[in-house]
Amino acid sequence: MPGGGGARAAAYDVFINHRGVDTKHNVARLLYDRLLQLSGGRVRSFLDNKSMRPGDRLGASIDEGIRQCKVAVAIFSKRYFDSDYCLHELASIVEARKVIVPIFYGIKPSELILPQAVVDCDAYTPRDIERFRLALREAKYTVGLACDPATGDLAELVNTAADAVMERIRETERLPRSQMIASRL
Repeated sequence: MPGGGGARAAAYDVFINHRGVDTKHNVARLLYDRLLQLSGGRVRSFLDNKSMRPGDRLGASIDEGIRQCKVAVAIFSKRYFDSDYCLHELASIVEARKVIVPIFYGIKPSELILPQAVVDCDAYTPRDIERFRLALREAKYTVGLACDPATGDLAELVNTAADAVMERIRETERLPRSQMIASRL
């Protein structure tokens, strides 16, 4: 996105939602690189530190990446809930009815519950809280992939996730255009 924060000419295929402090330099980065490798550079993934440049407007750039994507990957980790951006992105992904591939990295699906500290925070409106809860519920009941960072095979997780994302992209490309538009309304 050029300095003004507008969309680049080509749309993103994948949006990677993650908590940077936990996963930016391992799962998220490795998945980004693997998708590029598998697709011969044809699949464009939105990963904040790779897809934005100095001067881009953070919120507008992220929202545009979500709107453009065909598939979203939500990488849930222990500190995921500490981020306003993670929760907003997930809610936007669900509201846009994007295909979500959840990755549970050191967290179980049953732990996708909005912490009381977020619920009690004055910075969030009741509408924000409801958006976050609905998005977490949607992700919680979507089949995903899991990995324990201490004992899991990160390479296997990334390869399996990349294969799943590539298959989901192919599925969206096989849908008739009218069905794709209807599914995004």
